[in-house]
Amino acid sequence: MSDSDMMQLYSRRILALTTTIPHQGRLEVFDGTAMRRSPQCGSSVTVFLTQRDGRITDFAQEIRACALGQASASVLGSAVIGRSRNEIAETRDRLHAMLKQAGDPPAAPFAELESLMPARDYPNRHASILLAWDATLEALDQANGSA
Repeated sequence: MSDSDMMQLYSRRILALTTTIPHQGRLEVFDGTAMRRSPQCGSSVTVFLTQRDGRITDFAQEIRACALGQASASVLGSAVIGRSRNEIAETRDRLHAMLKQAGDPPAAPFAELESLMPARDYPNRHASILLAWDATLEALDQANGSA
């Protein structure tokens, strides 16, 4: 990867997201938890959440990921409270389609995922970008008794 490619991929916008990751840490009491790891790069995300009436009421995440995975987790954490499993799944699917060059970026409240568009050209980074979303869906499934 050339220096200019690296600069485009790790833009100031992405790096800024890595410094403001909401809901870092663990919950002592939770309805569901899940850890996802990317075998390609070793990045991992563990999610803890509570829910009520089908909506996330509390959320925490432990992130050990590259800047792209951290940026994605930051966007998720910024708007995850109050979201349903369906909303998280739809956004994850839109993010995946965006990365595969088959769709537009997700809409608000997750529109900041658009900053990850340069990662389209680096499929080996896609798994890390999706980690927080996949862990959140798995934790929701566990909370709902379907895991």
